[in-house]
Amino acid sequence: MSAKSSRNSIASSLIGNVLEWYDFAIYGYFASAIGLAFFPESDPSVQVLMAFSIFAIGYLMRPIGGALFGHIGDKYGRKLALNISVAAMAIPTFLVSILPDYNAWGIWATYILILLRLIQGLSVGGEFTTSIIYLVTHAPKGKKALMGALATCGAVGGVLLGSLTGDLMHHLMSEDMINDWGWRVPFLFGLIIGLVGFLMRRHMIDDVPSTPKKLPILEVFQNHRPVLFNISGLAVLNAVGFYLIFVYLVGWFKIVDHLSPSQALDINSISMILFVIIICIAGYLSDKVGAKNIMKIATVGVFIFSIPLFNLMNHHNEQYILLGQLGFAILLGSYFGGLNSILVLSTPAHIRCTLIAVGYNLTLGVVGGLTPLAAAWLLDKTENPISPAYMLMFACFITLIALFKNNYKEHY
Repeated sequence: MSAKSSRNSIASSLIGNVLEWYDFAIYGYFASAIGLAFFPESDPSVQVLMAFSIFAIGYLMRPIGGALFGHIGDKYGRKLALNISVAAMAIPTFLVSILPDYNAWGIWATYILILLRLIQGLSVGGEFTTSIIYLVTHAPKGKKALMGALATCGAVGGVLLGSLTGDLMHHLMSEDMINDWGWRVPFLFGLIIGLVGFLMRRHMIDDVPSTPKKLPILEVFQNHRPVLFNISGLAVLNAVGFYLIFVYLVGWFKIVDHLSPSQALDINSISMILFVIIICIAGYLSDKVGAKNIMKIATVGVFIFSIPLFNLMNHHNEQYILLGQLGFAILLGSYFGGLNSILVLSTPAHIRCTLIAVGYNLTLGVVGGLTPLAAAWLLDKTENPISPAYMLMFACFITLIALFKNNYKEHY
């Protein structure tokens, strides 16, 4: 592959991840406004819980989307799977922005919102895993972890873009304006990103593997269950860590630390910038000293420091709050840096799309999708501000077992 083609392939793969995670980020950041628009008859805490419930419903579609787009990728090529997935995200994102609210359409508005989130959940189930496979398999020798890390940077870049957009909206608009109509504006931007991604992917190099003898999903469950479960275990810290620290905490800062939305998003945006930098550094180092070594150290670090860092963030001083989230950004970024290369290089090529998509999305869909909802429920029931730290520690325990059981082997 020429240097120009390689750059085009990287950019084409990353743009879809930016869109996918931009959309999911802005939904999380504007959950209270969305809850007000589509559940106006509930009290504020129930509105947020209902909005996060729809967030979770979209995530629960990820395993199905993983199986669907994994089948397309393994049978017909990664390029086709990536093109369909970006369209399945961009169109519903635009439709959410113009969807009439409960006061206009009643319960049907809520039903349509759920339907659009279901379609987007299918899309997310295929986009990210297909893109990491594309990037890692086309990476130059000695740079596979770094290329896999770039895929995560695209996803985190989308969340960061959503955070920055939300921050800008809260600086430019009053809370009443955002709740009334301003929350719709960020969803309009998603259509632009989607169109750019679709146009860029027309020139991607296609990647059609040898056709499996069986249906890919059948082969996965008949012949590759241990690898499937190992992939799911490796993704647990990914799921809980990311959605707890960079999505849920925005609301936690407002509830526990009584920060304004703009203050919470400022801290979150700064932390994610460091997170992206650490992911790239960890990806580079993973190619030099081994991804699993760095991931094990990072997992133990998250386990040890979860409670101290939550205690640090449970403070009235913004500097201490920022320092706590930066600590999580360093630890989690170190884990994320080598994860994608391990996922890809631990699986046989002919079934890779389906195997990774199903295993990874089972965890991200169920565990990741329910994490903000579970954390909100736990905080409400225990009234203990650091209770979400225990969720993170349990995730570390599961992932550490998966790391020690992972039978890394390069299938090339």
